[in-house]
Amino acid sequence: MTALPDRTERTLGLVIDLDTCVGCHACVVACKGWNDQGYGAPLSDQDPYGAAPQGSFLNRVHSYEVTPATGPAQHVHFPKSCLHCEDAPCVPVCPTGASYKRVEDGIVLVNEDACIGCGLCAWACPYGAREMDLAAGVMKKCTLCVDRIYNDALPEEDREPACVRTCPAKARHFGDLSDPESAVSQLVAERGGIDLMPEQGTRPVNKYLPPRDRDAWGEDSDVLAPFLTPVAEEPQGFLGWLDRALGKL
Repeated sequence: MTALPDRTERTLGLVIDLDTCVGCHACVVACKGWNDQGYGAPLSDQDPYGAAPQGSFLNRVHSYEVTPATGPAQHVHFPKSCLHCEDAPCVPVCPTGASYKRVEDGIVLVNEDACIGCGLCAWACPYGAREMDLAAGVMKKCTLCVDRIYNDALPEEDREPACVRTCPAKARHFGDLSDPESAVSQLVAERGGIDLMPEQGTRPVNKYLPPRDRDAWGEDSDVLAPFLTPVAEEPQGFLGWLDRALGKL
């Protein structure tokens, strides 16, 4: 078994904005694609086009309809992957020491050569963030794209997790949450970032930014309004001629 480190030099993790996530699953596809060609063995699929498809994913998006105490119902998309907890319960239960937390950056990883696929880490994880790869017979989980973020062969802008790089809504952010001056730490402070299931005492590194109250924004709630203002009161050119022609019918 592996003991958790007393401290880590950095605390790398994700900040996920539930207010801007549109549930497009681009992060899921990017994660699957990168991990099929990058770190570790590919994420297998079983009978993907059959009646009962199964597959291994390190990142998933769940969608819920939430009804606040006041105001209309909201549709919330909830991305979920390993939260790289500071008190990760998956690490000390591993009988072979395959699960471990790195001192240099706090990332929780699995040594697949040592994993026997017993599933104890999945049983211990309260977030359901571990998955058995049926083809490989080992447990797999989000690695924060450790093979990307330290890869000097990649352009600097690509040295972040594939899910963050791909997100079209910019709902995912990556950085060092132990640095109060980092962009992710400031974002958590400004928006009141929260832990997932804090009662579990795992101290997850990843933070979630809660959806904002649309009603509280008032006139500023329609963020697209400035882009929808007509550029002209009367149609001009071909559209003007077409409008006049149709008006005579």
